[in-house]
Amino acid sequence: MPETKFRFLGSQIRAARKRLNLSQQKLADKTGLAIKTVQETERGKKNATYDTLSRMIECLGISADTLFPTKTPIDNEKLQNLIRKVQLCNEENQEILLNTINFLADQLLSEQEKSEPD
Repeated sequence: MPETKFRFLGSQIRAARKRLNLSQQKLADKTGLAIKTVQETERGKKNATYDTLSRMIECLGISADTLFPTKTPIDNEKLQNLIRKVQLCNEENQEILLNTINFLADQLLSEQEKSEPD
């Protein structure tokens, strides 16, 4: 799995954990996982095992579809245009943009998850 997919998976787990007001330690305790496993999975630094993901999904009350979306990706031309704009910014502004986009994506995904039927 490419690194961007690990980061996406980790961001979804982090967002679900925060929605439940759980600390990383509390999630680790509830799932029986090591705190380091939770931290590295959320940061996208660990290729989580099936068992690890299964425990997290169950504890967080999310579906596997949240971690492995099957929807068609956005139009490549639109994405490339956005990437070009970000690349034109200095390093500080790139960081601001990326943090903002990540925050907005987490918020939108959270709202989307709430509005989807069970």
